[in-house]
Amino acid sequence: MSDPSTDTRPISADAHDMIRVEGARENNLREVSVAIPKRRLTVFTGVSGSGKSSLVFGTIAAESRRLIDETYSTFVQGFMPSLPRPDVDRLEGITTAILVDQERLGANVRSTVGTVTDANAMLRHLFSRIGDPYVGPPTAFAFNVPTSIASGVMSTRRAGGEVEKKKVREQVYLGGMCPECEGRGTVSDLDLSVIVDESKSLNEGAILVPGYKADGWMVRGFSESGMLDGDKPIRDYTETERHDFLHREKGKIKALGMNMTYQGLIPKLRESMFSKDPASLQPHVRRFVESAAVFTACPACEGTRLTEAARSSLIRGASIADVCRMQITDAAEWARGIEDPSVAPLVRSLLHLFDKFVEIGLGYLSLERPSGTLSGGESQRAKMIRHLGSALTDVTYVFDEPTIGLHPHDIQRMNRLLLELRDKGNTVLVVEHKPETIAIADHVVDLGPRAGSEGGTVCYEGSFDGLRSSDTLTGRHLEDRVRPKDEVRTARGALEIRGAHQNNLQDVDVDVPTGVLTVVTGVAGSGKSSLIHGHLAGREDVVVVDQSAITGSRRSNPATYTGILEPIRKAFAKKNDVAPGLFSANSTGACPTCKGNGRIFTELGFMETVETPCEDCGGLRFMAEVLEYRLGGLNIAEVLDLSVSTATEVFGSGEARIPAVKKVLGHLEDVGLGYLRLGQPLNTLSGGERQRLKLAIRMGEKGAVLVLDEPTTGLHLADVRQLLGLLDRLVDGGRTVIVIEHHQAVMAHADWIIDLGPGAGQDGGRVIFEGTPAQIIAQRAGLTGEHLARYVGD
Repeated sequence: MSDPSTDTRPISADAHDMIRVEGARENNLREVSVAIPKRRLTVFTGVSGSGKSSLVFGTIAAESRRLIDETYSTFVQGFMPSLPRPDVDRLEGITTAILVDQERLGANVRSTVGTVTDANAMLRHLFSRIGDPYVGPPTAFAFNVPTSIASGVMSTRRAGGEVEKKKVREQVYLGGMCPECEGRGTVSDLDLSVIVDESKSLNEGAILVPGYKADGWMVRGFSESGMLDGDKPIRDYTETERHDFLHREKGKIKALGMNMTYQGLIPKLRESMFSKDPASLQPHVRRFVESAAVFTACPACEGTRLTEAARSSLIRGASIADVCRMQITDAAEWARGIEDPSVAPLVRSLLHLFDKFVEIGLGYLSLERPSGTLSGGESQRAKMIRHLGSALTDVTYVFDEPTIGLHPHDIQRMNRLLLELRDKGNTVLVVEHKPETIAIADHVVDLGPRAGSEGGTVCYEGSFDGLRSSDTLTGRHLEDRVRPKDEVRTARGALEIRGAHQNNLQDVDVDVPTGVLTVVTGVAGSGKSSLIHGHLAGREDVVVVDQSAITGSRRSNPATYTGILEPIRKAFAKKNDVAPGLFSANSTGACPTCKGNGRIFTELGFMETVETPCEDCGGLRFMAEVLEYRLGGLNIAEVLDLSVSTATEVFGSGEARIPAVKKVLGHLEDVGLGYLRLGQPLNTLSGGERQRLKLAIRMGEKGAVLVLDEPTTGLHLADVRQLLGLLDRLVDGGRTVIVIEHHQAVMAHADWIIDLGPGAGQDGGRVIFEGTPAQIIAQRAGLTGEHLARYVGD
């Protein structure tokens, strides 16, 4: 029998060393065909909106997941989401795909860094085994499991129909949830002055809550309940009336000619608004909740979320709450001191997890940190942790801009992790803009040449050196460098921050200059966002554009998101003397067959849903008679098919002139979105396009100070120059612009730099430099100074 290790005969399986895509047409892709080498690191580049994500996520990764789902039985598939086949002619050689995208981790109120990475699960088992004193099983340390008590009667039926009943003893199921705050760690009190205007009566609009109009159904439930006088100012209510209005518990009453459930305003609001995750609420309701609710640490559990019993059990002098509050680097040191051999495997697993946190640059976090507060970059790296120690090989890892939120110093560490995954025999696909990560690629695919309808083609395939010498947009801008200005602007004044101590800030005093472009930088976790969002965001005349994602369905588009569709509809209605609702695909003008979707979706059980254009409206979404009405020679469907640049001309002059619309479209052009179609569904936009769309909207808001949180997210090297020009125009127009940023081009272009550090977590939280870019380069101050000097070539 021959030795397999010495057999040199060719094996047909070895020929399958490429992922082959032929004729991909997802979103704006135009018959794209590529061959991607397996077990290599491939980076996909191109301007934002060129089709990178459509190729990697929408085609390759989507088909991998669909094929895996098809391996389940038809019964199981019936309970799974039905995924359509990507619009592609042929896909060969794809393997199991694991996606690590930019989506933030769930913002559930009980979701923490510890729960999403399984660190809490390990700690619960550890404390249930060797915690002193012993308080119960692992659930006794779980802040999302309440303590339950059960008792009852067990019945046994015997021959002859005789039933024997036996009382079952009381059973206690221990949980670690604090009963006062229900595992949230905080309790809320309500600011009554934000909820009720006591100088007014109910009929005059005393209730200030969104949705509670004076003549609306919600208010009539109070004013016509028979217990309250709707014309009497709230401040004149008797003690009984005040209790009935604000605090009465839920109960049945006869009012409004029917039997109805009556409940006081405060318990009603707690149930309908304040008990929900703020991120799930509509923006205007969320603003009300945030202004009306005052959150403080739960006095019963001291903000730990846990029962007193769970906090009483100790290992090496620390409770599970103490460990979760530690910085992860400190928690690792605590775990290394546990020498009990009975839990040695558990401790090894816990230490391995903690070491991965440190390796990936998240050692500054604590396990109790709510997962919803993590940035997009932190969320993405947290998702990576479970894959770094995996024994799986020959799988495809798909990353969407893994360097988001990373200081140049941290990018080197991320690069090592990507190479580590490749070296284990995996295929690594990365969508990226940073030259530092593109440079480590084994293979590069550059899409373009531009964005939207001007993109969707492969401009280059090959090595990084070949890309650098190519004449593509990416190749031409790889060596771009922004030099510091010869003369920086002079500050008009300063925004004072004194004694800042939020999160890891260490009593920071700093003056942020006004009338100039200021960049706040530092390694990830150094305290930049805590300083700016925690101490400037709430001030009057300050507009903040943060990293929160905008979501959109196939019915949402730039016209609806920016609000310009409303004045356009009114102009159509006025010109044609009809109702504005006719020009909405979500209202009376919608095609009745497809309900304004433009497409028909046919469910076929466990098989993929079939999607076809609506035959009645031809995919235009409107009734035929609506398309007869015109404004400026165009019907509403033709208007929604206009690009932003063309629409600016249409609504800037002539019969269709609408100044308010032109102003918003001008902002969209300023941020480089002139190619977008007004009716393009938001769910087809890339992350960078969505970020710039949000920036365009907030630019139009009144405010002397504009705070931007990492505006270069998703931007190609060629787009960064345009962003710098926009920042200059904003400052020259009289506004103060403060940018939280890691991109060296933005740092070099600033008038003033505030650098935090020197490290992350408890090793950061201090201002280590204030001055001009030229000064930080000359002094090579901190990690930022070193990397910025290297960037500009000094």
